[in-house]
Amino acid sequence: MKKMSTVFFALIMAMMVFSGIASAHVSVLPKETTQGTYEMFTMRVPSEKETPTIKVDVKFSPDQVSVSRVEPKPGWKYEIVKDTAGKIAGVTWTATGEGLSATEFGEFNMQGKVADKVTSITWKAYQTYKDGSVAEWTGAPDAEKPASVTTVKPSTTSTDSHGNAATNTTENKSEGASKAPLYLSIIAVLLGVAAVVISLTKKAK
Repeated sequence: MKKMSTVFFALIMAMMVFSGIASAHVSVLPKETTQGTYEMFTMRVPSEKETPTIKVDVKFSPDQVSVSRVEPKPGWKYEIVKDTAGKIAGVTWTATGEGLSATEFGEFNMQGKVADKVTSITWKAYQTYKDGSVAEWTGAPDAEKPASVTTVKPSTTSTDSHGNAATNTTENKSEGASKAPLYLSIIAVLLGVAAVVISLTKKAK
């Protein structure tokens, strides 16, 4: 019985350790957004080794998201990476101090517009440690080091050049048309009531 308890305890500890490792992936938030919207994306980077994380690269397709701004982060400098067409296709953050220790994580913010017809955004991240090793978060969803993916939902509204939501005109027209019979009914009832009041008033005289 004691032996079985020891084995059970060891299994539980192994599951906890594995769970901790699995949850320590580099990820980009939010995990879900909408086509055509302006969004702030946050890359969350946990340090997984005893040696500090000193550099973080993220790469993405300009056809999926058009990143236009990067938020400055104390203790880090950044460099924007462009493709051959001159579009922003990545950002590299490099620590100017000690970086992220084994018990720390960092968040790196970017702002950009989600493409109008895309269904997902894939973020490939490269985490460089002080000892020179690099963790490549570029794999499939079921890989040991998966790339972070943001799911993109279809949009029911359009946005202007500033990212403000503009209501769908067609939907507004349909909604107005669907409520027209209700408005007419209300007017008819009011006219009927008015007619009854006038009739009663004349009789009283």
